[in-house]
Formats: sequence, structure tokens, C-alpha cells
Amino acid sequence: MTGRRRTRSTFLPGLLTRHARKGVLSAGTAVACASFLAGCGVVPGTTGDAGGGTITVMTWAPQSTKATNKPGMPAFAHAYARWINAKGGINGRKLNVLTCNDHNDSVAAAKCARRAAKENVVAVVGSYSQYADSFFPSLEGAGIPYIGGYGATNAEFTSPLSYPVNGGQPALLAGLGSALAECGPVALIRPDTIAGDQLPPLLDSGLKAGGHRASNDQRAAEDATEYDGQAERALRTTSTDGADQGCVVPALGDRNGTFMDSFRRAREDYPEVRTATVLGSVDQTVIDATGGASGPYEGSYITGWYPVASDPRWDGMKQVIREQAFGDNRIDPADAGVQTTWIAYTVFRQVVESLGDGEVSADTVAEALDDGLKVTTGGLTPTLRWQFQDKLAAVGFPRLVNANVTLQVVREGRLVSARKGFVDTTRTLENADVNY
Repeated sequence: MTGRRRTRSTFLPGLLTRHARKGVLSAGTAVACASFLAGCGVVPGTTGDAGGGTITVMTWAPQSTKATNKPGMPAFAHAYARWINAKGGINGRKLNVLTCNDHNDSVAAAKCARRAAKENVVAVVGSYSQYADSFFPSLEGAGIPYIGGYGATNAEFTSPLSYPVNGGQPALLAGLGSALAECGPVALIRPDTIAGDQLPPLLDSGLKAGGHRASNDQRAAEDATEYDGQAERALRTTSTDGADQGCVVPALGDRNGTFMDSFRRAREDYPEVRTATVLGSVDQTVIDATGGASGPYEGSYITGWYPVASDPRWDGMKQVIREQAFGDNRIDPADAGVQTTWIAYTVFRQVVESLGDGEVSADTVAEALDDGLKVTTGGLTPTLRWQFQDKLAAVGFPRLVNANVTLQVVREGRLVSARKGFVDTTRTLENADVNY
């Protein structure tokens, strides 16, 4: 998880209902909604006015930055719109997709949200941003649901207008801890930030559930250009037990690659040590960019939210890519961002279909979700259903409804399944000692 620490929410979720959303605008949100921005990409078309023949949504993600980039998410959103429109739209309505580049910047993220409000989008679907504190005020003020965010921030699991499709970093770390319970000593290398402070309790909740002692918590600068010292320390820490192979878990986000370069050089002087990380820090695009089978992630254990890309349950998504985005190298079917966008649009399609010939607006979309609509995703997730307070509200994640993870391993440069089926981390997270 990234960004500033969020205090535990003190709102009573039932107070912010679909009937009140339109009228609840803070002064800051009112100013935000009145502003206009430049720099967002737009697919020409009409806005999503209630009762019209076109439904307008937005997808945003960072592109062309020096940090995290997710160009496949807006690119896939465009492909999905072309595909669904070629099939007659959703309930006969054309799908119009606006996209926005959040530039990995809080100001740009806020501008994307203000644009969404200005364009009267009915939902923000399948998006990535680390700056929820910047974009949620405008979305909440305009009553726009946020469906299928990447799970990069705490706010995605607390905002009453957020409808996450995965368990974000909480589920990934808890699941990874459970998977590493058979390791010897475990070292976690994470950012020396307030956000980084939240990571050890989540990993340790999984380790403790498997009868393992807590990890060795190693703080590191999040913007370092090398991590030689941290790599040496991690190897010393995890090589002390000759009987059990130790495990090193870097959770440095975009700096994971920098750490792994240092780690690969340092490990030559130490016994073999396993590496493991979470999909929020590494996915197939990162593995490819760092050398694939010859790169530093070969053999690493990684927890993910969904089945591996070779699973036939992804055939529907691959059909969209084949028919509408063949040759677009921005769209990798193994990219967790692209996969999340597919699932998010699958959810949105079922919501609109549930409305039949009725009005499709931000209010009616949120109303359908809040009224307990059950959404299926072809086995890629459990059946999804959002309530104001779910099982994990007690530990600060009231909107987290899918705590399933998969365990994967990098073999010959590709992410493949290391264990069949999903692991439900709900009970592990319920016992996590997370402080807000």
C-alpha cells in the first residue's frame, strides 16, 4: 500500500447512502468539481447522460513516467469498448470510454477525477492510482462509483463508493506469509515510510498463522539508487539457520528491481536463499523487463490475485485482445493491471444489464451495487457482492470482499501456478495486528 497513512474511518457507512450522495459536497469538492483540466485522453463521443443511448465511463492509469506505468489498462479499456460496441453495446447502449494519465502525481490524479465529474461519467472502471486521497473527494462529491481499482491504496478498501475486485496488498502479503511459513528466517525489505509501516503486520499475520515467527523487518529508502547494504543484511539474516532455507521478501514497489540487482550480486557469497514477493511489486511485465528466465526473479514465489495467464478462464479477455487489440504491445494478458481492468468491466457490464431499460447513471450504478447485486467473473474471483460493512471492517478494510490469492512461481521467465486453487486470507487478515 502506498501514500500517507489514513486514520481509521469513523463514518457510519449507512449515513452516506445513494439518496444523500448528490447533496453531500464539501467546499473543497465543490471547487474541484467546478474545475476543468487538460491532459486527459478522450474517446470522442457523447457523455453518459441519464436515459441516453451512450454510457460514458473513465479508466485512468499512469503512463510514460519514470516510476510505475500501467499503459495496458487504458489501452485495454478502449479495446473492450470497441469489442462490446461491435456486439451491439450493453443492453443496446454504446459504451464510451474516456481515459486519463494520472502521471503518478497527486495533482494529476485529482484532475482526472475532476474530469470524470465534469464529463458526467457513470463510473470509473478498472483503474490504477496511488493517490486515492487526491481523487476520491471529487468522486465521492459527484457520487461516481470506483469499480475495480488496482488495490494500491487503503482508501480503496474504506470509501463507500469503492467496489474493489481484489484484496490489494493486504491479501497478497497475508497470503505470501502463509506460503512462506515453511521457510527458515524471513526478511522483509520495505520502504522506510508511514505506508511501509503497514506491511510487516500483514506479512507476519500469514507467517504466524502457519506457526512461523515474525519476519525480520528491514527499512530501506524508497528512492535509493542501490541497495547493496540492505541485500547483504538480508542475506546474513536469512542464512543463519543451516537446516531451513531462508526467504527474502522485497516489497519496495518500483524499486524492487533496483534491490534485486543488488541482491543478485550479493548472493554469490551466501548459501542459496529463496526470494518471494507480491504481485503489487512484481508482475509479468516487470519479469519480462528484467530479463525473464535470466533475470533476478527466476524461481521467486509471488502471490497474485487471480489465476495465471495460461488458465482457460482468461479466454474471454484474450478474445477481446485478439479481435480488437492484436499487435498492441501495451496490452499483455499476463499483466495484473490488464486482468483487473477486464474483471472490472465484466462487473460493470453485469451492473448495466441488471438495470435493463432503466436509467444508467452514477446513482443507479451505485444503487445496484449497494442493493446487493451478485456479480460472477467466470471463476477468476469468487462471486462478488459489496456491502457497506464486510467481514474485514474490524481491521480497517470494510470494502474488501475478495481476500482470495493464488501462489505463483517464476519458471523459465513466466509466472505459473505453484499451488492449485485459491487461498482465502480472510481469517488471517482478521487476526492481523494492523494499526491506523
